[in-house]
Amino acid sequence: MPAEVSETVQPAPAQLRAAEFAALRAAIAARVTARIVILPITAAVWATLTLTLVLFSDVPLAALLSLGVLVGGFEAIHALHVGAERIGRYLQVQYEGSLDGPRWETAAMAVGPALPGGGVDPLFSVVFTGAALVNLLSTLVVLAEPTLAELGVLGAVHAAFVFRVIRARVAAARQRAVELESFRSVLFGERNRS
Repeated sequence: MPAEVSETVQPAPAQLRAAEFAALRAAIAARVTARIVILPITAAVWATLTLTLVLFSDVPLAALLSLGVLVGGFEAIHALHVGAERIGRYLQVQYEGSLDGPRWETAAMAVGPALPGGGVDPLFSVVFTGAALVNLLSTLVVLAEPTLAELGVLGAVHAAFVFRVIRARVAAARQRAVELESFRSVLFGERNRS
């Protein structure tokens, strides 16, 4: 009796590439949508918490709770943006090498810097910086006589967050070019080893 051989049918490389491309484009779309949804949710939770703390709290360091909401929202948006950009550079290197293939990432990268006014801010850095300043000022206005230590802690923590937002925005501005070169190095390194 011949032994039964179980064969698994493997998809063709072209099918795998098409499936990978579609999945990665969908991942970018989902991350962009998530960023846009996270911002108003973060703003609403922050505003509600800030108002509640201003009206009912006499503990100045309670402002760190509402600042924590801003930090969490910003970090989520930042992570989603960095991931979407990284996927985009991968797609650009892996799939946009020929003129007859997809060209979205290449076109977007070429047009982006030429937009009047610098384009959009994918990290909403102005919104987060402004909210942090309002958060700090709302706490200082409510306090009758804040101690120097309270002022120092609140000012330092809020300044650290604003510095983080600015640093992330500067890094995001360079991310496309840096990661494009990194992916090209990886791709050409793999081709040279083959």
